[in-house]
Amino acid sequence: MIELHNLGRPEGSHRERKRVGRGPGSGKGKTSGRGEKGQNSRSGGGVPAWFEGGQMPLQRRIPKRGFKNRNRIEYQVVRVGDLGKVEGDVTPESLRAAGLVRSLRRPVKLLGGGDPPPGARCRVHWASASARRKIEEAGGSVEIIGARAEPEPVAAGEPVESVERVESVEPVERVESVEPLAAAESVESAEPAEGGPA
Repeated sequence: MIELHNLGRPEGSHRERKRVGRGPGSGKGKTSGRGEKGQNSRSGGGVPAWFEGGQMPLQRRIPKRGFKNRNRIEYQVVRVGDLGKVEGDVTPESLRAAGLVRSLRRPVKLLGGGDPPPGARCRVHWASASARRKIEEAGGSVEIIGARAEPEPVAAGEPVESVERVESVEPVERVESVEPLAAAESVESAEPAEGGPA
């Protein structure tokens, strides 16, 4: 019976590595199976799989358009007109049970398409301004769950509060330059050192 302590590898599954450059008698001496000259015979030679002989490579000659942020938030969008399919409060779990979203790992956003059912209480990750307005006009409520760094959207025509301007910091008083030290008394008036010229 084969068990872990007596399990061995199948025959032929392991081969010893080829030892090259061990003299002409080994059959793989001198050029070590690389042939003579050329890029692939050099140490560090060879070309990557995408190299095209020096012509303009594919990844450089095709057009590039747009930008895709790697830190983007990909929402699962739900129209407010589809909230009638949800039983009870609108949450990511109830939306998934109704088949309106696929995953509970991605955030949910409500969009303002269609007419919401009356009195819908929604707890989602985000909602557009039109979706909020329609739900609240129908007697419902929208609660945002999860933290977001973006500010709440401003409805069209609503004045934007001006941000208070931060007064500039008063400059530090300039330190006056230090007066040079008073010059020492003239050398002539200095007493000569002992044993020195008078």
